[in-house]
Amino acid sequence: MDNITSETTFILKMYEKMDHQKYLYFTVFLLPYILTIALNTLLIVVVYKERALHEPMYIFICNLSFNGIYGSTALLPHIMTKLATQSYTISLVNCLIQVFCIHTSGIVELMTLAIMGYDRYAAICTPLHYHANMSLRKVKILIAVAWLFPLCSFPLYLALTIQLSFCNNVIRKTHCTNFDLVKLSCTSTLINNIVGLLTMGVYMFPQLFVILFSYVKILRICRKASKECQNKALQTCIPHVLIVMNFFFGSCFEFISARMTDNQVPFGVSVFMSLYFLILQPLFDPIIYGMSTLKLYIVKFLQKRKLSPVL
Repeated sequence: MDNITSETTFILKMYEKMDHQKYLYFTVFLLPYILTIALNTLLIVVVYKERALHEPMYIFICNLSFNGIYGSTALLPHIMTKLATQSYTISLVNCLIQVFCIHTSGIVELMTLAIMGYDRYAAICTPLHYHANMSLRKVKILIAVAWLFPLCSFPLYLALTIQLSFCNNVIRKTHCTNFDLVKLSCTSTLINNIVGLLTMGVYMFPQLFVILFSYVKILRICRKASKECQNKALQTCIPHVLIVMNFFFGSCFEFISARMTDNQVPFGVSVFMSLYFLILQPLFDPIIYGMSTLKLYIVKFLQKRKLSPVL
């Protein structure tokens, strides 16, 4: 074991199959990135400018948008650069940085969705105490926790990966994930696997419990409420439910694609499954909220600048 030479540069194998249509793929990745930055920035600016939107729910929407920009920027410029330069390798340091950014973005997304679920519960089930339960100070604390918890805790888990020796340097994707790096190790990964399962439990199950608890309570209240109140509750909850469903839908794709071999699925399907969550989630969030909750405010904002689209 002492003679093992650990790999420090990795080949991103998926680019080799993209090479014959690199300009098409470059465009396919460029357009979602431009849309993601533009739509998320628009939502943030609209919420910031409109005083009527200085409420917890809209502040949390801004947090989702900021995280969408963070996650997309950690991935898409890297992919487009690789396609443009035809350099399909990545150093271990850059790979670890990418792992950190992608994984923490996903954790922040889920934590924010859990907070938004609790916010809907507080607004619908305890409306008289809503402003006390979701004061501006508490909103700031919740957003700080949503960021600081993964940013401070994930490096502890990533440190286990850093200590591994890598005998293989071929990654089947366009980007690095922690699971892909651990698979390349020529040393024991038992501790990594155990800690990984525990970490996934900490990052996923409490947040999922909060979301499910919130909606069980909301459904109970709605059963006893008037038709008007039910419609109002649905109007505010449906965008959040759609985004949560898309999050877990994309997460399932990522989980499945990471465990499949190249010959088990067509190349196009493999690309779609591995990038669905990372590309479409940051784009899906502003579209859902922009076309529902914030549509009128966005139109009003753009009309002031004579840029109003037909929505």
